[in-house]
Amino acid sequence: MPMLRSTAAVCTTLSALAATSILGSPSVAEPFSTTPCALHRTDAHHSEGVDTWNPDYTRPTGVLDAVMVFLSFPDSAPRTTPAQLTADHFPATSRYFERASYGRFTLRQHPVEHWLRMPRPSTAYAIKRDWSVQDRAAYLRDAFAIADREVDFSRYQVVYLVADPDAPGVDSDATKVVNLDTPLRVDGTDVRRVVTVFEKHPPDRLVLAHETGHVFDLPDLYHRPVDGKGDWDTYVGDWDLMGSQFGLSPDLFAWHKWKLGWLDPRQVMCVRGAGSTRLTLEPLEAGQGSPVQGTAGAPAFGLGHGVKLAIVRTGPDSALGFEVRGPAGNDRAGCRQGVLVYRIRSGAESGGGPVEVVDAHPHSEACWEDSVYPPLADAPVALGESFTVPGEGVQVEVEGRSASGTWTVRLTPRVTG
Repeated sequence: MPMLRSTAAVCTTLSALAATSILGSPSVAEPFSTTPCALHRTDAHHSEGVDTWNPDYTRPTGVLDAVMVFLSFPDSAPRTTPAQLTADHFPATSRYFERASYGRFTLRQHPVEHWLRMPRPSTAYAIKRDWSVQDRAAYLRDAFAIADREVDFSRYQVVYLVADPDAPGVDSDATKVVNLDTPLRVDGTDVRRVVTVFEKHPPDRLVLAHETGHVFDLPDLYHRPVDGKGDWDTYVGDWDLMGSQFGLSPDLFAWHKWKLGWLDPRQVMCVRGAGSTRLTLEPLEAGQGSPVQGTAGAPAFGLGHGVKLAIVRTGPDSALGFEVRGPAGNDRAGCRQGVLVYRIRSGAESGGGPVEVVDAHPHSEACWEDSVYPPLADAPVALGESFTVPGEGVQVEVEGRSASGTWTVRLTPRVTG
């Protein structure tokens, strides 16, 4: 471990921050896709553009190391141990990403094995979901000041600050990623964002995986009602972790896997022109390990190297995605299987509907007892069905399924009549 920085140095650095807030326009791009269907990355926060990678974010390939710092407060004696809280999130979080990435990404956790005492009571930080900039900055300033005495932050690409869940001022609804307008320079490295964890014990399912997705530039896909009332899951339902960590099928969309670098270019097919295109799609979950038999007679999935995503460009910053989802891997609790259709808009902000699932069965719902949003639980186009995407005139026909688990799909853009 290098020479420890002084507490005063940490406080000075954090005090210099004007605020902790969402990052603004993207910096210099790193190109990685020339596919005609690759939407351009825009200045929208967490843009769904995939033509370039925003270098302000760490791209999750290979092995990344994450430190977990456990914070207690003088107004509460912890009733849990750091080991218990680590087990709340790991190995579940790392296993999720290993499956989702087909083994291309490993998140390796490094927990501090004891509590670090914050200097002020938990109630002094006014922790809540819509946290004030001043209170949040004070919390981060104190947390880094005490953590830097024991943690060499230059060793880690992801930082989790985990609060004592039983402290009276801790609000489990406040768990989120904090982006710093100005990176914090500590131990010779820039810390650009921090996951502040206030989860109860035991926590919400896959909540840390969801927050970690933001560290990798993935947007929120849920719809937050303006008045706090109404349904939060109307955009994507169960179908992506960034919509809901409670979803029955929480694997990341193939579009996100493409963005993160987990799909090869040959696994993405751009469908262009007005004629019909017949293609073979491999289920998104193929290649995530041993399949789970979720439907009677469902075949075992293949090896995971086939085409995972078909795209039809619909505008300068919009496209339709088509992928096969089934009950295996991260989606082993899935409600329905078939070809899932969704709209992508690279100019939409995080939380503003950058991805929306298209419901192929708008007059029905499914799995009402378990689904986060039953109207979209049966959204996929099933075997033998044909569906035309409203407003886009693109027809999808699911013609067959092979013994190895691949699906034969016909796409016809710009259907007339």
